[in-house]
Amino acid sequence: MTACPCGSGRDYDACCGPLLARKAKAETAEALMRSRYTAFTKGDVDYLEETLRPDTRDDFEREAVAEWSRESTWQGLEIRSTEAGGPADDKGVVEFVAHFSFQGKPQVHHETSVFAKDGDTWYYVDGKMGPPPRTVQKVGRNDPCPCGSGKKFKKCCGAAA
Repeated sequence: MTACPCGSGRDYDACCGPLLARKAKAETAEALMRSRYTAFTKGDVDYLEETLRPDTRDDFEREAVAEWSRESTWQGLEIRSTEAGGPADDKGVVEFVAHFSFQGKPQVHHETSVFAKDGDTWYYVDGKMGPPPRTVQKVGRNDPCPCGSGKKFKKCCGAAA
């Protein structure tokens, strides 16, 4: 038994192995994300290209991806959050952090990725570097205080502002 590189805690043959062997398809956006990370660790550039949505493959730089995969020492994957992307969904978002060393220097790849499903197949669509933007909810002075006290914001936490 070999632990899967994706960090799921499962055996490779019960996790990403069947996907990279093309014997199964990812059931969720997160499963595809994990399998793509594993493909980087294994140098499976074909899988990385195949799991790109077909209309986004034009700018796939095969040699650059192969070099990055081959020259990196992959150290772990953290899934920070997922939004939708389940078996019944058509779209999903996965925020992840991949830890690796490139040319002996520790690196972190933090990305929020968008996935789309066509039929029964999930594809990677696009990603943005870094965490997703924070959203801040504005509280009006006469609104209930978000601390849960039951008082108006202006008479509670907003009194000091």
